[in-house]
Amino acid sequence: MLSTSAGRFRLFALAEAVSWAGLLIGMLFKYVLSDNEIGVKVFGPIHGFIFIVYILVALLASVAQKWERRTTVLALLASIPPFGTIAFERWAIRTGRLDVPQASAA
Repeated sequence: MLSTSAGRFRLFALAEAVSWAGLLIGMLFKYVLSDNEIGVKVFGPIHGFIFIVYILVALLASVAQKWERRTTVLALLASIPPFGTIAFERWAIRTGRLDVPQASAA
């Protein structure tokens, strides 16, 4: 999966979404349920790091996949709303913008 730009992009799109989920859960506990900051303290830096890596991987994928500027901008904007990277990744595969090798039949 990490050997191709598409594989790296897919991995970090998923990781970005998962880290968003962790941060949202941490914020739920901090601001709504218990005033406990541990979730935000743990997932905040994790999400921040993965967010930056996702941006870099998206820019590298845009070059390797020969994306139009519009597609690159959409990939970058997808990192802002929670789970947007998953929606973008699925759209990019469906529309042929992310070249994912097909699994070989066993």
